[in-house]
Amino acid sequence: MKHSGHKLLRVYTVGIVILFLTGFLMLVLFGAKSYQNTVGVQNANMDSRALSAYIASAVKGSDAAGAVRLETGEDGPVLVIADADTGYALRIYRHDGALLEDFAKDNSPLDAKHAQVIAKTSRFEAALSDGLLTVRTDEGRAVLRLRSEGGGGQ
Repeated sequence: MKHSGHKLLRVYTVGIVILFLTGFLMLVLFGAKSYQNTVGVQNANMDSRALSAYIASAVKGSDAAGAVRLETGEDGPVLVIADADTGYALRIYRHDGALLEDFAKDNSPLDAKHAQVIAKTSRFEAALSDGLLTVRTDEGRAVLRLRSEGGGGQ
């Protein structure tokens, strides 16, 4: 009788240990999956902001009187940020489902072959009115108040 009591206690103890280990492993697995999902959402959020932040940085970095203007290209608007000192301009535009930028002589023709891809996007809309630049892409909308006087024209 005494041995059966010890055996029962051992089985009970092993069962409790297995239960706790299983619970601990499940907690680790669920925690890791939750962390993975959180990081995935955070990365997607940062990716969606990256394009708008890039355009905002490009505009704000070269914002001078009359430097920012919109032109019309083959596939829609072309955001032109001119440098009056050098006669060159940074041009941002959409072509073949991608947002491109090139740096070339101001008023020279666009050359998508030599432009650099910023991001894939099926939408690029831009409007400039009263010193307020609004840019829309697949990732969202950026509204920028130009610091320079006037900002430019269309």
